[in-house]
Amino acid sequence: MQAQQMETGLDQKVEKIIAAYREKPGALIPVLHEIQNELGHLPMWVQQRVSNAMNIPLSEVNSIISFYALFSEKPKGKYVIGVCKGTACYVRGADKIVEQLQELLGIEAGDTTPDGMFTIEVVRCLGACGLGPVITVNDTVYTRMKPDKTKKVITDLIEKTGKGG
Repeated sequence: MQAQQMETGLDQKVEKIIAAYREKPGALIPVLHEIQNELGHLPMWVQQRVSNAMNIPLSEVNSIISFYALFSEKPKGKYVIGVCKGTACYVRGADKIVEQLQELLGIEAGDTTPDGMFTIEVVRCLGACGLGPVITVNDTVYTRMKPDKTKKVITDLIEKTGKGG
């Protein structure tokens, strides 16, 4: 794995980002944010590198990544599907939406399809409580969702990606 990182230049990118912040106090979150923007996620080898280079315990680095929803330890799909499970969406059937997505895509919430196309995420309130249940697909918001409407959105995306995306 280490050889693959070097071959792809990921190691150098990570080191360059860390070096830009190394002497700045409180730089952990900006470092993690920039690395995630570059790599798409924060795998354990990155966490270890940040921990060692910035002299911050690995447990602290991992705690920050686990706490903040904007960080991810796993790669995300081309289409990230967020299902709101805030109170209003939950009582209007968000669980049925999650079940529909899991069945359609063959993965659990929090996972990405093997082809790297879809990720299902459960999110908290999206601020559209009167329009729930709400899902997002990347930056597009879908309101008043039902399982059949969810199926249409996803099947349309699958057809689109099958035609070359």
